[in-house]
Amino acid sequence: MAQEVEIGRGKRARVAYTLDKVAVVPSRRTRDAMDVSTGWQVDAYYLDIPIMSAPMDSVTSPETAIAMGRFGGVGVLDLEGLWTRYEDPTTLLEELASMPSDEAGVRMQQIYREPIKPELITARLSQIREAGVTVGAALSPQRTQEHWRSVVEAGVDLFVIRGTTVSAEHVSSNREPLNLKRFIYELDVPVIVGGAVTYTAALHLMRTGAAGVLAGYGGGASSANRRTIGVASPMATIVADIAAARRDYLDESSGRYVHVIADGSVSSSGNIVKALACGADGVMLGTALARADEAPGRGWHWGAEACHPSLPRGERVWVGSEGPLESILFGPAHNARGVLNLVGALRHAMASSGYSDLKEFQRVDIVVQPD
Repeated sequence: MAQEVEIGRGKRARVAYTLDKVAVVPSRRTRDAMDVSTGWQVDAYYLDIPIMSAPMDSVTSPETAIAMGRFGGVGVLDLEGLWTRYEDPTTLLEELASMPSDEAGVRMQQIYREPIKPELITARLSQIREAGVTVGAALSPQRTQEHWRSVVEAGVDLFVIRGTTVSAEHVSSNREPLNLKRFIYELDVPVIVGGAVTYTAALHLMRTGAAGVLAGYGGGASSANRRTIGVASPMATIVADIAAARRDYLDESSGRYVHVIADGSVSSSGNIVKALACGADGVMLGTALARADEAPGRGWHWGAEACHPSLPRGERVWVGSEGPLESILFGPAHNARGVLNLVGALRHAMASSGYSDLKEFQRVDIVVQPD
């Protein structure tokens, strides 16, 4: 039973937990870290590591998407970002990196007013496909109906529909909302949808036929949802709730498995471990990969929320540069801050708990750390 507390005579609230409040408990058995598998099968695509890069301009360019693919993960390109608005956005990225914080917000809104060009969607995805890696690309629900055909014709392997909150029952009086169930049924590529933060919302998304559900709001350190619109939910509880929806949908659908991808508040190796232990199959990383030397943000990090033309719900934040992408993923690490050798830390946690693969690791014991 979920624990509730009374916050006043007229309102009760559910107790929920962030990833920082939980910890993994090693079991009686351990194993060699080299015997641990971090492989992840998503539909027809096998990945060596359970990591997708977030579709953010500060994280994923066509080049970093290719690099992620060669390292065994998936780079997900934002098809509403600068790479599909400008032929060569590198000058603009340099400008944003050098701009004072008090000027960045207005300038970002100006830059992102440039229309999305279908021919650039085709060019960017073709560039990634020609490199021979898994092609991942993302659109918001609002833009999916407008651009999905260009995406599919260009040859996408994993199509991500990503927003702050995505529901299977969006209601609108001024436009025809995206019918996710019909859209996914008619599309011949696996679709990952989200964010979702509750059991019920995730279950409804699973019933649309989605191959995966993004658990969380995304945005990570660059999100200001709590401050601007008062919306937030702790990540450990989100993942555990949506993992429960996956289990129940597996029974309901007579065996159809939907992947749960933790998206948001997963910025260190310890958080990756705990998100997977709470029930996630994989993680979508923003801040953690924005720290790579190759990241387009040049040490700065922002999401689509920061560029909204009328109500920004995020901001450009400084995360710094920690080293090459390869070192971020595979080390070696030179400190204990949890920002380098993410995969090595995951292997160590699995080995110290005695589990040989990610699916087994979801059964590990977890404790809540008191305040």
